Amino acid sequence: MDSSPACVSFIGIVDFTQDANWVYCSESVYDLLGYEPHELIGTPSLNLVHPDEFSEVKELHYTTISQDQAAVLAYLRMKHKDPYKGYILCGISRTVCQNVLVGSVSFAAPGPKAMHNASTAQEVKIITPTAKDLEFRRWNDPNPMPPCPIPSSRSSSPPDERGRSEYRRDRSRAITFDPLPQQSVRTALILDRFSVNCGILYCANDSLLATTTCMGRSFFDFVARKDEALVRSWIDVIKSWGVNERGQPSDGGFGFGKFTVLVNGRDSRCVS
Repeated sequence: MDSSPACVSFIGIVDFTQDANWVYCSESVYDLLGYEPHELIGTPSLNLVHPDEFSEVKELHYTTISQDQAAVLAYLRMKHKDPYKGYILCGISRTVCQNVLVGSVSFAAPGPKAMHNASTAQEVKIITPTAKDLEFRRWNDPNPMPPCPIPSSRSSSPPDERGRSEYRRDRSRAITFDPLPQQSVRTALILDRFSVNCGILYCANDSLLATTTCMGRSFFDFVARKDEALVRSWIDVIKSWGVNERGQPSDGGFGFGKFTVLVNGRDSRCVS
Protein backbone atom coordinates (compact mmCIF):
# COMPACT_ATOMS: atom_id res chain seq x y z
CA MET A 1 0.00 0.00 0.00
CA ASP A 2 1.30 3.46 -0.91
CA SER A 3 1.90 5.46 2.27
CA SER A 4 3.53 8.50 0.73
CA PRO A 5 2.60 11.86 2.26
CA ALA A 6 0.66 12.81 -0.88
CA CYS A 7 -2.05 10.35 0.15
CA VAL A 8 -2.82 11.75 3.57
CA SER A 9 -4.14 14.70 5.51
CA PHE A 10 -5.28 15.26 9.05
CA ILE A 11 -7.71 17.50 10.92
CA GLY A 12 -6.18 19.89 13.43
CA ILE A 13 -7.62 22.33 15.96
CA VAL A 14 -5.53 24.96 17.78
CA ASP A 15 -6.37 27.54 20.44
CA PHE A 16 -6.22 31.34 20.40
CA THR A 17 -2.99 31.70 22.37
CA GLN A 18 0.11 33.10 20.71
CA ASP A 19 1.60 29.57 20.66
CA ALA A 20 -1.42 28.13 18.82
CA ASN A 21 -1.49 25.06 21.05
CA TRP A 22 -2.93 21.86 19.62
CA VAL A 23 -6.39 21.07 20.99
CA TYR A 24 -7.20 18.18 18.66
CA CYS A 25 -5.42 16.12 15.99
CA SER A 26 -6.92 13.27 14.04
CA GLU A 27 -4.96 10.02 13.98
CA SER A 28 -3.73 10.53 10.43
CA VAL A 29 -1.30 13.16 11.70
CA TYR A 30 1.03 10.17 12.16
CA ASP A 31 0.91 9.38 8.43
CA LEU A 32 1.82 12.93 7.43
CA LEU A 33 4.18 14.15 10.16
CA GLY A 34 5.08 11.02 12.14
CA TYR A 35 3.56 12.09 15.47
CA GLU A 36 0.84 10.38 17.48
CA PRO A 37 -1.98 12.78 18.47
CA HIS A 38 -1.13 12.51 22.18
CA GLU A 39 2.40 13.74 21.44
CA LEU A 40 1.07 17.02 20.04
CA ILE A 41 -2.10 17.88 21.98
CA GLY A 42 -1.33 20.64 24.47
CA THR A 43 1.93 21.62 22.76
CA PRO A 44 2.52 24.69 20.53
CA SER A 45 1.75 24.00 16.88
CA LEU A 46 4.26 26.72 16.02
CA ASN A 47 7.02 24.40 17.26
CA LEU A 48 6.58 22.52 13.98
CA VAL A 49 6.96 25.59 11.76
CA HIS A 50 10.19 26.12 9.82
CA PRO A 51 12.41 28.73 11.61
CA ASP A 52 12.55 30.93 8.51
CA GLU A 53 8.74 31.09 8.45
CA PHE A 54 8.01 31.28 12.17
CA SER A 55 7.45 35.03 12.40
CA GLU A 56 5.16 35.16 9.37
CA VAL A 57 3.13 32.14 10.46
CA LYS A 58 2.66 33.57 13.94
CA GLU A 59 1.43 36.84 12.49
CA LEU A 60 -0.89 34.90 10.19
CA HIS A 61 -2.30 33.10 13.25
CA TYR A 62 -3.03 36.47 14.88
CA THR A 63 -4.55 37.98 11.73
CA THR A 64 -6.80 35.00 11.03
CA ILE A 65 -8.30 35.22 14.52
CA SER A 66 -8.51 39.00 14.88
CA GLN A 67 -10.23 39.30 11.48
CA ASP A 68 -12.57 36.37 12.27
CA GLN A 69 -11.69 34.67 8.99
CA ALA A 70 -13.16 31.52 7.50
CA ALA A 71 -12.15 29.19 4.64
CA VAL A 72 -8.59 30.47 4.22
CA LEU A 73 -5.67 28.42 2.92
CA ALA A 74 -1.93 28.73 3.57
CA TYR A 75 1.12 26.90 2.25
CA LEU A 76 4.00 26.46 4.69
CA ARG A 77 6.53 23.91 5.94
CA MET A 78 5.98 21.69 9.00
CA LYS A 79 8.55 19.54 10.75
CA HIS A 80 8.37 15.76 10.49
CA LYS A 81 9.19 13.78 13.63
CA ASP A 82 11.82 11.85 11.69
CA PRO A 83 14.72 14.32 11.35
CA TYR A 84 15.81 12.61 8.14
CA LYS A 85 12.54 13.68 6.52
CA GLY A 86 13.05 17.32 7.47
CA TYR A 87 10.21 19.73 6.77
CA ILE A 88 7.12 18.82 4.74
CA LEU A 89 5.45 21.40 2.50
CA CYS A 90 1.82 21.45 3.65
CA GLY A 91 -1.44 23.07 2.64
CA ILE A 92 -3.29 24.24 5.76
CA SER A 93 -6.93 25.32 5.76
CA ARG A 94 -8.18 27.51 8.61
CA THR A 95 -11.56 28.68 9.88
CA VAL A 96 -12.26 30.55 13.10
CA CYS A 97 -14.83 28.72 15.23
CA GLN A 98 -15.57 31.08 18.11
CA ASN A 99 -12.70 30.12 20.43
CA VAL A 100 -10.50 27.82 18.29
CA LEU A 101 -9.04 27.57 14.80
CA VAL A 102 -10.19 24.49 12.90
CA GLY A 103 -8.70 23.16 9.70
CA SER A 104 -6.97 20.42 7.80
CA VAL A 105 -3.28 19.85 7.09
CA SER A 106 -2.27 17.98 3.95
CA PHE A 107 0.78 17.32 1.82
CA ALA A 108 1.02 20.12 -0.76
CA ALA A 109 1.52 19.02 -4.34
CA PRO A 110 0.51 20.59 -7.65
CA GLY A 111 -2.43 19.13 -9.51
CA PRO A 112 -6.24 19.25 -9.76
CA LYS A 113 -6.67 18.81 -6.00
CA ALA A 114 -4.51 21.85 -5.19
CA MET A 115 -6.33 23.91 -7.80
CA HIS A 116 -9.72 22.88 -6.38
CA ASN A 117 -8.73 23.72 -2.80
CA ALA A 118 -7.37 27.13 -3.76
CA SER A 119 -10.31 28.02 -6.01
CA THR A 120 -12.86 27.36 -3.23
CA ALA A 121 -10.93 29.23 -0.51
CA GLN A 122 -11.73 32.79 0.55
CA GLU A 123 -8.01 33.63 0.67
CA VAL A 124 -4.76 31.89 -0.24
CA LYS A 125 -1.52 32.77 1.57
CA ILE A 126 1.83 31.55 0.22
CA ILE A 127 4.44 31.53 2.99
CA THR A 128 6.99 29.04 1.65
CA PRO A 129 8.49 30.67 -1.49
CA THR A 130 8.77 27.35 -3.35
CA ALA A 131 4.97 26.94 -3.08
CA LYS A 132 4.33 29.78 -5.54
CA ASP A 133 3.45 27.19 -8.19
CA LEU A 134 0.44 26.16 -6.06
CA GLU A 135 -1.08 29.64 -6.07
CA PHE A 136 -4.35 29.79 -7.97
CA ARG A 137 -5.71 33.17 -8.96
CA ARG A 138 -9.44 33.88 -9.29
CA TRP A 139 -11.02 36.40 -11.68
CA ASN A 140 -11.79 38.86 -8.88
CA ASP A 141 -8.32 38.70 -7.32
CA PRO A 142 -6.15 41.83 -7.66
CA ASN A 143 -3.38 41.76 -10.23
CA PRO A 144 -0.31 40.27 -8.49
CA MET A 145 2.12 41.87 -10.95
CA PRO A 146 3.82 45.10 -9.83
CA PRO A 147 4.06 48.04 -12.23
CA CYS A 148 6.76 47.50 -14.81
CA PRO A 149 9.87 49.49 -13.76
CA ILE A 150 11.88 51.61 -16.15
CA PRO A 151 14.91 49.57 -17.27
CA SER A 152 18.18 50.68 -15.76
CA SER A 153 21.53 50.63 -17.51
CA ARG A 154 23.12 49.25 -14.34
CA SER A 155 22.13 46.03 -12.60
CA SER A 156 21.98 46.02 -8.82
CA SER A 157 24.34 43.68 -7.02
CA PRO A 158 22.82 40.72 -5.16
CA PRO A 159 22.63 40.95 -1.35
CA ASP A 160 25.68 39.65 0.47
CA GLU A 161 25.62 36.96 3.14
CA ARG A 162 25.56 39.58 5.90
CA GLY A 163 22.38 41.04 4.42
CA ARG A 164 20.78 37.61 4.29
CA SER A 165 21.62 36.93 7.95
CA GLU A 166 20.13 40.28 8.99
CA TYR A 167 16.97 39.40 7.09
CA ARG A 168 16.70 36.06 8.87
CA ARG A 169 17.18 37.75 12.27
CA ASP A 170 14.46 40.29 11.46
CA ARG A 171 12.03 37.50 10.62
CA SER A 172 12.77 35.78 13.92
CA ARG A 173 11.41 38.76 15.88
CA ALA A 174 7.86 37.45 16.03
CA ILE A 175 4.93 39.40 17.44
CA THR A 176 3.58 38.62 20.89
CA PHE A 177 0.00 38.91 22.09
CA ASP A 178 -2.30 37.82 24.90
CA PRO A 179 -4.94 35.14 24.23
CA LEU A 180 -7.48 36.68 21.87
CA PRO A 181 -11.19 36.99 22.71
CA GLN A 182 -13.89 34.76 21.28
CA GLN A 183 -15.13 35.60 17.79
CA SER A 184 -18.37 34.90 15.91
CA VAL A 185 -20.51 32.07 17.27
CA ARG A 186 -19.57 29.00 15.23
CA THR A 187 -19.37 25.31 16.04
CA ALA A 188 -17.10 22.83 14.30
CA LEU A 189 -18.30 19.25 13.98
CA ILE A 190 -16.02 16.46 12.79
CA LEU A 191 -18.08 13.80 11.03
CA ASP A 192 -17.40 10.20 10.08
CA ARG A 193 -17.46 10.69 6.34
CA PHE A 194 -17.11 6.96 5.67
CA SER A 195 -20.54 6.20 7.16
CA VAL A 196 -24.02 6.74 5.71
CA ASN A 197 -25.34 8.71 8.67
CA CYS A 198 -22.16 10.73 9.29
CA GLY A 199 -21.74 10.15 13.02
CA ILE A 200 -20.42 13.11 15.01
CA LEU A 201 -16.87 12.34 16.20
CA TYR A 202 -16.01 15.70 17.74
CA CYS A 203 -17.80 18.92 18.71
CA ALA A 204 -15.68 22.04 19.25
CA ASN A 205 -17.97 23.81 21.75
CA ASP A 206 -21.47 23.93 23.22
CA SER A 207 -22.60 27.12 21.49
CA LEU A 208 -25.11 25.48 19.13
CA LEU A 209 -25.18 21.82 20.12
CA ALA A 210 -24.42 20.36 23.54
CA THR A 211 -21.34 18.17 23.25
CA THR A 212 -22.79 15.58 25.62
CA THR A 213 -25.94 15.39 23.50
CA CYS A 214 -24.51 15.21 19.99
CA MET A 215 -21.33 13.11 20.31
CA GLY A 216 -21.75 9.70 18.70
CA ARG A 217 -25.10 10.54 17.11
CA SER A 218 -25.92 10.94 13.45
CA PHE A 219 -25.33 14.45 12.14
CA PHE A 220 -28.76 14.26 10.50
CA ASP A 221 -30.40 14.00 13.92
CA PHE A 222 -29.72 17.73 14.16
CA VAL A 223 -30.84 18.67 10.64
CA ALA A 224 -34.49 19.65 10.13
CA ARG A 225 -36.34 16.96 8.19
CA LYS A 226 -37.32 19.45 5.49
CA ASP A 227 -33.63 20.11 4.79
CA GLU A 228 -32.28 16.56 5.16
CA ALA A 229 -32.32 15.58 1.48
CA LEU A 230 -30.54 18.79 0.50
CA VAL A 231 -27.88 18.47 3.19
CA ARG A 232 -27.30 14.81 2.27
CA SER A 233 -26.70 15.87 -1.33
CA TRP A 234 -24.13 18.41 -0.15
CA ILE A 235 -22.31 15.82 1.92
CA ASP A 236 -22.28 13.37 -0.99
CA VAL A 237 -20.48 16.04 -3.04
CA ILE A 238 -18.07 16.80 -0.19
CA LYS A 239 -17.24 13.10 0.15
CA SER A 240 -16.17 13.07 -3.50
CA TRP A 241 -13.96 16.09 -2.83
CA GLY A 242 -12.19 14.17 -0.06
CA VAL A 243 -10.54 11.78 -2.52
CA ASN A 244 -7.36 12.59 -4.40
CA GLU A 245 -6.41 11.75 -7.98
CA ARG A 246 -5.47 8.18 -6.94
CA GLY A 247 -8.81 7.52 -5.25
CA GLN A 248 -7.28 7.75 -1.77
CA PRO A 249 -8.66 9.74 1.22
CA SER A 250 -7.44 13.32 1.16
CA ASP A 251 -8.50 16.83 2.10
CA GLY A 252 -11.20 18.68 0.21
CA GLY A 253 -12.09 22.26 -0.59
CA PHE A 254 -14.59 24.63 0.98
CA GLY A 255 -18.35 24.92 0.51
CA PHE A 256 -21.18 26.99 1.96
CA GLY A 257 -24.87 26.24 2.55
CA LYS A 258 -27.78 27.12 4.82
CA PHE A 259 -30.06 24.73 6.67
CA THR A 260 -32.10 24.59 9.88
CA VAL A 261 -30.36 23.14 12.93
CA LEU A 262 -32.39 21.28 15.56
CA VAL A 263 -30.53 22.01 18.78
CA ASN A 264 -32.45 19.33 20.68
CA GLY A 265 -32.08 16.75 17.92
CA ARG A 266 -34.44 14.11 16.59
CA ASP A 267 -34.30 10.47 15.53
CA SER A 268 -33.44 10.73 11.85
CA ARG A 269 -33.97 6.97 11.45
CA CYS A 270 -37.72 7.42 11.89
CA VAL A 271 -39.62 7.94 8.64
CA SER A 272 -42.94 9.74 9.06
